[in-house]
Amino acid sequence: MIVVSDTTPIISLMKAGQLELLRKLFGIVCVPKAVYRELTENENFSEEAKIVRDCEFICVEEVLNEKSVIILRNFTGLDAGESEAIILADEKQADVLLMDEHKGRQVAKKMGITITGTIGILIQAFDEGMMTKEDVEECIKRLKENEIRISDKLYQSLLEQINNI
Repeated sequence: MIVVSDTTPIISLMKAGQLELLRKLFGIVCVPKAVYRELTENENFSEEAKIVRDCEFICVEEVLNEKSVIILRNFTGLDAGESEAIILADEKQADVLLMDEHKGRQVAKKMGITITGTIGILIQAFDEGMMTKEDVEECIKRLKENEIRISDKLYQSLLEQINNI
């Protein structure tokens, strides 16, 4: 399975104490260089940067068509990480792109890329028996404590999923 990730799902799972879910669910997760920089170069998050640098299941890949990234950024207003993640997912014909940002998800969908986000990852982990209902609820609590925004629609979908055992 080929999985490419944008920045936010990795940060969200790290803040929820569940980064390891990516390895359990997907094995290797590829990130483009711009995403890796976003995850590792902010001096205010040196502990998180170290976790990412030491993470054996996150691999850094270079986007082959840089011109596509520039065009995507110019026409959509997406940042470098989101744009590179979408182009890398397209180039690698990824099975799934991990992305939370609404505008980026819309662009990726229009390109025919399969997408899931942090909540989708939690639902999949729950469905596969890797997390209990209480584990998922604790993750949501941690995400909210860390000011990670979750839309009401996604939150309701998650609650429905974990309550319909």
